[in-house]
Amino acid sequence: MLSRDKARREESWTRLEEKYKNNERVEGIIFNRVKGGFTVDLDGAVAFLPGSQVDIRPIRDVAPLMNTPQPFQILKMDRRRGNIVVSRRSVLEETRAEKRSEIVARLEEGQVIEGVVKNITDYGAFIDLGGIDGLLHVTDMAWRRVNHPSEIVNVGDTVKVQIIRINPETQRISLGIKQLESDPWEGIAAKYPVDARFKGTVTNITDYGAFVELEPGARA
Repeated sequence: MLSRDKARREESWTRLEEKYKNNERVEGIIFNRVKGGFTVDLDGAVAFLPGSQVDIRPIRDVAPLMNTPQPFQILKMDRRRGNIVVSRRSVLEETRAEKRSEIVARLEEGQVIEGVVKNITDYGAFIDLGGIDGLLHVTDMAWRRVNHPSEIVNVGDTVKVQIIRINPETQRISLGIKQLESDPWEGIAAKYPVDARFKGTVTNITDYGAFVELEPGARA
């Protein structure tokens, strides 16, 4: 009695064990949905793909991924039980990390670039710089006081920003808009000498006095 399929599975297992040992990616095809995930054909050997390991973010429609060759990472193998667990998510995360590192390597502090406003929070806005996000803090949006980032930017806006700081370890990028404009406090003494009279706008009143804006970013 001969079995071509069994021989193919045995050959696949031997090859997969070597790749698992060397932490190499394998190619497979998602071909069926099962409880808790999917089954993947690894050239003769059948593996289990947990639902949590399909993508970085939860996806509703997995149909476009079915029956299409794509890379996977083997998380666990047990030949005695015939059990293989794979992940597509880990491959995507590794690829994304590699792309982020490449982008960060091309950026420099002081560089002026364009990005798209991706998200807005109370403390700032996250700017998509083409594959990696940078934080535009509310204090770096304008020389004047900004109560909320939505006063300056909206989601979807294309903005020109300057890279203030890059942390190579965490890959965090700090951005600024006000740095592209001249500091209104430079030469302020010459522009507004003592005893001279100027018109301004009252921007805030407190118990101890009032703040008057002489020009955007310069208050007295």
